[in-house]
Amino acid sequence: MTVIDAPGGDIDAPPDAAVPPLSAMMQRNYIKASNTGTNDNFGSTIVLSADGTTLVIAAPYEASASGQADDSASAAGAVYVFTRTGTSWTQQAYLKASNPAANDRFGTALALSADGSMLAVSASGEDSAAVGINGNQANEAALGSGAVYVYTRAGTAWTQQAYIKASNTEANDEFGVSIALSSDGSTLAVGANGEDSQGFGNQTDNTMAQAGAAYVFVRTGTTWNQQAYLKASNPGAGDRFGGAVALSGDGATLAVGAYFESSGSVGVNGAQNEAIVVSGAVYVLTRVGTTWSHQAFVKASNTGSGDLFGSTVALSTDGTTLAVGASGEESAAPGINGNQADNTAPQAGAVYTFTRTGTTWSQQAYIKASNPGANDLFSRSGLSLSGNGSILVVGAFWEDGADVGINGNDADNSASEAGAAYVYMRSGTTWSQSYYVKASNAALTDRFSIGIGISGDGATLAIGAPLEDSSAVGLEGNQADNATQESGAVYVFR
Repeated sequence: MTVIDAPGGDIDAPPDAAVPPLSAMMQRNYIKASNTGTNDNFGSTIVLSADGTTLVIAAPYEASASGQADDSASAAGAVYVFTRTGTSWTQQAYLKASNPAANDRFGTALALSADGSMLAVSASGEDSAAVGINGNQANEAALGSGAVYVYTRAGTAWTQQAYIKASNTEANDEFGVSIALSSDGSTLAVGANGEDSQGFGNQTDNTMAQAGAAYVFVRTGTTWNQQAYLKASNPGAGDRFGGAVALSGDGATLAVGAYFESSGSVGVNGAQNEAIVVSGAVYVLTRVGTTWSHQAFVKASNTGSGDLFGSTVALSTDGTTLAVGASGEESAAPGINGNQADNTAPQAGAVYTFTRTGTTWSQQAYIKASNPGANDLFSRSGLSLSGNGSILVVGAFWEDGADVGINGNDADNSASEAGAAYVYMRSGTTWSQSYYVKASNAALTDRFSIGIGISGDGATLAIGAPLEDSSAVGLEGNQADNATQESGAVYVFR
């Protein structure tokens, strides 16, 4: 096992007094990497522990091959762990893969157990041809096959526990393009949207290019094993099944997005035909014992060509609330349950929420930004649910607002691709928008909200702007310094 540098931090101190979930939200912190570098894209992916005291941030284009000052491996990637005492954050660890290499993009996706002590990090560009658990990391024979690394924390020290590959590793499968962990960290789901099998149990059949697959791994003690190899119920070439995954807290419900799927049906469990190109779909699978089966085939209520439904997915802890992003959806209707037939704003984006009663899923809401605009890509990357499913955070990283802070002027479109986030809350079955969120230093092309994380208790929200340009290092630095292009930053709200 590889031991990771742990420069400090105190996870044993009690958190500050309970804060009502985002009841009076304001920006509390501005966070930069400890080795801020040009094009690192710090904040591309973010995850928070359930209580919001552990924050993990990825910089998948960080260039170190070993120590933080070494920039000899372009886009090798790095991950940073921060812990909070009261309102103060401290960097606890700087994590690298055990086999860092250029273009691996370590930090492509992140997943964290509820208590923050187990972390999964993917590197979708990793090139080893190894299969299974803890294979030969030095083998570079399968370019872009992808890998996942599992870390555990004891006290303040992080240690790599496992190096995980698919059971059918192939070049360009992008294993790890999406990952999810159960609350206790004993079940791991991994998407590989470039995998080429047509399914039906044959993992070595590569006759259906980029159909995609998902893999489930389970842990007993410190030992990981693959439990399942999952395919869509209607695999198709180019569907990209596995592009997004989400797990319930108990690990027994899994949602998998296939954003290039082309069925023309609407709603739940409709026809799995090929009538509307790249409309997208989500598949809900459930586990009984060790056996996985399909429970639902989920489509939008306004299925449309190019909508990319399933580009992002999120599940509540109990697995009964599902949020699905469709970043290519085209309606210009603002707010909740507006006109779904209005296609006047290409790639404005939408989110659909679904709820489950027993084994039956039904759509609860159709959600748009308060200021939908063409090419805003609402839901393309950032999409998160609180543990109880009652708080939804959606990013629109191409949104053009120039205002700063909370609930400012959302009609000002003078800062192209500055980015914004939107917070929605559910009361009973009714959703409403509570906040329109901008960075404190919103600027042209910062792409605020590519990365979004919300704590399980709903009291802490972290939002990344991976193209932010400040050269500041660490906590609360100079936000106005734009000397380090696309270094990235993260903003914490409570």
